[in-house]
Amino acid sequence: MAELIVSPVLQVLLEKLVSGELLKFATQEGVREKLKKWERTLKIIKALLIDAEDKQLTNEAVKMWLEDLQDLAYDAEDILDEYATEALRRKLKIQDHQAATTSRARKLIPACCIGFTPSALWADFSMRSKIDDITSRLDDLCGQRTQLGLVEIAGGRSTTASLKRPPTSSLQTELDVYGRDEDIAKILKMVLTDEPSDANNFGVISIVGMGGLGKTTLAQEVYNHQSSKGFNPKAWVCVSDDFDVIRISMAILESITGYSCDLKDLDAVQNQLKEKVGGRKFLIVLDDVWSEDYSKWAILRSPFMVGAHGSKIIVTTRHERVAFKMGRPTECHRLKLLSGNDCWSLFGKHAFDNGVMGAELSKLIRQKVIEKCSGLPLVAKTLGGLLRSEERDKWLDILNSRLWELLDESEIPAALQISYHHLPSHLKRCFAYCAILPKDYEFEETELVFLWMAEGLIQQSSTKEQLKDLGGKYFGDLLSRSIFQISSSNGSKCTMHDLINDLAQKVSRKQSFKLEDKQESNNLSTISQKTRYVSYICHEYNDKRRFKVFNDALHLRMHLSVPPINNNRVTTCYISNTVVSDLLSRFKRLRVLSLQKYSIIELPDSIENLRLLRYLNLSDSEIRSLPESVNSMCNLQTLLLRNCRKFKKWPSYMGNLIYLHHLDILGASSIKEMPFGVRKWECLQTLSNFIVGKGSGSNLKDLNDLKLLCGELYISRLENVTHFPDFGKVILSDKKDLKVLLLEWGSRFDESWDEKVDKKILDMLRPHQNLEKLTIKSYGGTKFSTWVGDSSFSKMTALKLDGCMKCIILPSLGLLSSLKNLTLEGMKGIKSIGFEFYGEGWSKPFLSLETLSFKDLEAWECWNPVKENESFPKLQELSIVNCSKLSERLPNNLCSSKKLAIHSCEQLVVSLSSIPMLCELEIDKCKKIVWSSSAYCESLESITLSNISDFSDWSWLEFKKVESLKIEGCKELIELWQNEIFLEKPPQGFHSLISPRKLDFTNCNTLTTLLEGIKQKNTQVEELRIERCDSLNFVFRGQLPQSLKKLRIENCEKLQCLLDDNEDTSTSLCCADDDVDTSTSHHLQDLNIRDCPSLTCLPSVHQLPATLTRLTISNCSKLTTLSSGQLYVSLKHLKIDSCSDLTALLPQGQLPETLETLEINSCPKLESIVENFYNNKALYDIFIRYCGHLISFPEGLETLSSLLRLYMVDCRGFSSFPKGRFPDSNLAVIVNECEKLDALPSGIHNLYSLRILDCPNIRLSKEGLQAKLRGLSIGVAQYKALMELGLHNLTSLTDLRISGQLDGESLQEEDMRITLPRSLNHLLIRNFPNLKYLSFKDFEHLPSLESLRIWNCPELTSLPSLPPSLLKLYINECPLLKEACKRGKGKEWSKMADIPQVLIDGKFIYEPEETSEN
Repeated sequence: MAELIVSPVLQVLLEKLVSGELLKFATQEGVREKLKKWERTLKIIKALLIDAEDKQLTNEAVKMWLEDLQDLAYDAEDILDEYATEALRRKLKIQDHQAATTSRARKLIPACCIGFTPSALWADFSMRSKIDDITSRLDDLCGQRTQLGLVEIAGGRSTTASLKRPPTSSLQTELDVYGRDEDIAKILKMVLTDEPSDANNFGVISIVGMGGLGKTTLAQEVYNHQSSKGFNPKAWVCVSDDFDVIRISMAILESITGYSCDLKDLDAVQNQLKEKVGGRKFLIVLDDVWSEDYSKWAILRSPFMVGAHGSKIIVTTRHERVAFKMGRPTECHRLKLLSGNDCWSLFGKHAFDNGVMGAELSKLIRQKVIEKCSGLPLVAKTLGGLLRSEERDKWLDILNSRLWELLDESEIPAALQISYHHLPSHLKRCFAYCAILPKDYEFEETELVFLWMAEGLIQQSSTKEQLKDLGGKYFGDLLSRSIFQISSSNGSKCTMHDLINDLAQKVSRKQSFKLEDKQESNNLSTISQKTRYVSYICHEYNDKRRFKVFNDALHLRMHLSVPPINNNRVTTCYISNTVVSDLLSRFKRLRVLSLQKYSIIELPDSIENLRLLRYLNLSDSEIRSLPESVNSMCNLQTLLLRNCRKFKKWPSYMGNLIYLHHLDILGASSIKEMPFGVRKWECLQTLSNFIVGKGSGSNLKDLNDLKLLCGELYISRLENVTHFPDFGKVILSDKKDLKVLLLEWGSRFDESWDEKVDKKILDMLRPHQNLEKLTIKSYGGTKFSTWVGDSSFSKMTALKLDGCMKCIILPSLGLLSSLKNLTLEGMKGIKSIGFEFYGEGWSKPFLSLETLSFKDLEAWECWNPVKENESFPKLQELSIVNCSKLSERLPNNLCSSKKLAIHSCEQLVVSLSSIPMLCELEIDKCKKIVWSSSAYCESLESITLSNISDFSDWSWLEFKKVESLKIEGCKELIELWQNEIFLEKPPQGFHSLISPRKLDFTNCNTLTTLLEGIKQKNTQVEELRIERCDSLNFVFRGQLPQSLKKLRIENCEKLQCLLDDNEDTSTSLCCADDDVDTSTSHHLQDLNIRDCPSLTCLPSVHQLPATLTRLTISNCSKLTTLSSGQLYVSLKHLKIDSCSDLTALLPQGQLPETLETLEINSCPKLESIVENFYNNKALYDIFIRYCGHLISFPEGLETLSSLLRLYMVDCRGFSSFPKGRFPDSNLAVIVNECEKLDALPSGIHNLYSLRILDCPNIRLSKEGLQAKLRGLSIGVAQYKALMELGLHNLTSLTDLRISGQLDGESLQEEDMRITLPRSLNHLLIRNFPNLKYLSFKDFEHLPSLESLRIWNCPELTSLPSLPPSLLKLYINECPLLKEACKRGKGKEWSKMADIPQVLIDGKFIYEPEETSEN
């Protein structure tokens, strides 16, 4: 497949060779004839590529010839690009020299741009030797064509017979189909729908998805389904890539009749076909369609026009565009990947006899199989058949092989290569370029398009379409062809399936190299001198060893670092300055450089050597400034500084970046102004933020020269515009591709504020009528420009006016016919809203408005709706927040509204008489709520009511559909509710609730108990939360609602118990008798009680259901014990926190056998937990903290076979563990500040990790020195004991922490003269006031040490020689050592210069020394 990549490369090279600017420059250099010879020779070679493609499959010499040709083409392109760059640089220098005649410009243009003479420029650049080398190599390759037998083949592409997919039939190949029940149901529903498609009598249903996804299997299932028996005739045809109308028509006819067709003429075939289907309800499957030729489809379908209504044609295809050409988008079913469980089931069916999987299979094998299948049923099936004949003990080794090699002999590679083969040539190179994308990486369209642009893969079309737009079409094409897939977790991003990713690597060959963590097993490519593109996922810490592999790649075009995938914990990736400088100095041909998320503070000036660079990504980095030399990178197209929050300083002049297309500084909040020279960026399309400055940088008028701006534009700090030579000039109105505009003034209304200036600025910034979204923030005028709300902006869908405090009248926003979302916020000068808001004389205002929000309109008093019967016909949501003076009613005709939110509008009477479709109601602090009819509350599903005093007409309402109810304050409502229960009448008001699932009561001080109605009549309640209800004595009488799953009670001062003790509770909720009616079983799972100081007891084990799994009790000061007997039998998680009077957890009972975690914090009077552990084999976590009176631990510690963590922290009275030993369970133990404890249980050799801090009496014995221990934290006493016993014997130890006491015994130099374990990853030394040296033996030879932390060693003056593996060094409160480690100056600096992260007193070593600005 080499031709498919080499040909586009040669085509680009040939186009560059005829460039006028290049030839003009080449004439000056005297190399024009050599370049013309290149052109002639390349054309000869290009004609041989079709023949070479076929022969390279069987001839290794031809394959090598093609690889050498591609390598030469890249080298030649590099030279041409260098020539073109030098020609451009000279041209720009001449222009700058001419522009520097004014004093102001001369001051701003760096000296490097003006200290020259033109004649000198033409003499300082020579590349004849490079051109001679290319010429020689080109002649050599051309001369080899005879020896290799390569000839020119006329007539197009080479044969692809080897890639053809095997034919299919309607017969089902799988008796059991896994994971497709929902897909089958959806397609059958479309098949059985009788509605015709458009004007045809038949409908077309498309099944779309990548190769191997099971489209054909799904079509077979539908075709043979019992529900499809009503179709007659039925036909199945495998179309494949040859959409031959007569062949397909004959195949359909033969499938219907069952006889061979001897007709040769299309007219005869289609007439006979028309006769067979006329008036009949047919079902035809066209499997594996590739052609997008609509005219052929139009001819093929013509006989079927006479079929009966309800006829269907099912099409399977990998290309969404094919589906849309043949049918309607609504009848296109995009097939998704199979789940892991379904892949495992399908694998098992083919891997095992009778599909029965043996129990001996490990979880690891299952995980590997699911990982390899990646959701593709074809892979699951093939992999099962492959392993079926292999011995089970070899499966894991086979599954660890590269997937592409593993399946190389199957049909899968060919099935996927067909997709690649059908790509047009311009997409083949784009696809091969995607080999640099890590597996599972989610990418956005613009991200990939910018990279394609940088590599020159997007060529300008004859229509002069912008590269970004053209690249978007490329991307959409690959997406529609199922090469890319929409991410399942983020709909705005895409992914590549693992096998498609492998295919890209296979196609890319030696061009691309992906540095992966498991390089030896996962990578399909190797790095070499021919490698042009490298990528890698950056680690949190990146040292120079990681990049040694790149040393052989001398001609890199791309260095792409990808942020960690699925790891939000890593916010910054650390790398040393020396590594960055080395990379930039070595790779001078880079087109793409990404240092995203790195800790770099600055770039070296040597970046100017990257003259071919087109893409620079510094997003999410710590960069503070760009060097002056950036201005010399005149090829730069994309500069990304997104979320560089500390970036402040631009180069003094950036006018030479004339090819800059995209600048993203969103989130770079420290930038004060734009750089000087912005007006020269005539190619700029994307500008996330234009910051108007006070200094000498670019000003607002420079936007006038940026004619190509499109997408989103944010213009901020407009308050800095104080004068403008031509205020009458409109500078944005010609930018027709601008879709989103945000205009922001800073908050300032002092004596310098001038309303007229703000108004003139807004006038000047009138955008083009194509604008779709507009935000205006902190505008200082009393009224808006006439263009705001002008009806000519017919495409505007969203508008936000925010913080325009001086405005006293709103624009006529009702005239915006497409407006869907409108937000008015912080408009403190608005007193009334009336006809001006709707648009005077406009008959149908706000035709499309769906959401309307008012917030912080402090002076707003009245809303005067006009033409109420014609306003807001589509309004879905209305929100009014913090409009305290608003007193008039709401508009009457909100017939479509589903959500109403009113907050802090104390004077407003909320009338709900005209909102018949209301589903969600939120009211907080209004005067009154008025209902005119109970019909208006029948659709309500969610109600939130806070701080409302008048509920006089609520008792007769019905809320039968409400699922969520939240009440805060509302004293009258609670009283009304409680009083109504005693009236013998049909349930009304909230007693009509029959379906609430969530109830929330907050600050309801008159609530004494939850109402019987909730318990008895509302069987759907699943979550109940009660907070700050100070009169609540108990929650329920008798028992809890059966449906309740989660109960949370907080800050209820008088609550003594959950259930009323006076009720008859003889009926146990956890009864296990055979006659228990399981249909009325209880479901409570989570009980949380916090800050209830009067709580004295919990319900007994018979009062709470056996389903309770989580119990949390916090800050209940009167609680002395949890239970006098047993705890709840199904409890898994128990947490007790800050119960000051708790003395015993369970004085007489046992912990439940199901308990998994036990946590007790800050219970100072606690003396005992339980007497002993009994059959607690599920318990894996025990945390006991700050329990000063706890003396001992329960017996039976050794029986806790699942225990993983045991923490005893600050239990100063704790003196002993029980006799016995630690369980053999890989246990991690922390014992901290237990001053009286003098011994640990035996069995220390079973521990995974041991941490002992501030326990001076504990001594370790030789029995503790076992190789199994992974983590160890000890004090001075324990350390000295281990010195004698041999710390190096802990051969599995990875984490070692040695801590002293500032006022206790310290360590000296001789104490450090020991050998540390070679397995060590992390070392901490702290609190040794007299320690002067670290004298560990062979410290620099520790092969795995990554982290060294030194804290509070004030006498320490130096570091030992550090191992090259070290990734992070933290030094705190070591003043002498700090001085010795100063960057570039200290005597210890050379030891740490290559360490990615060095923090001294919490400050990154590369941070500027000067104090940061606030």
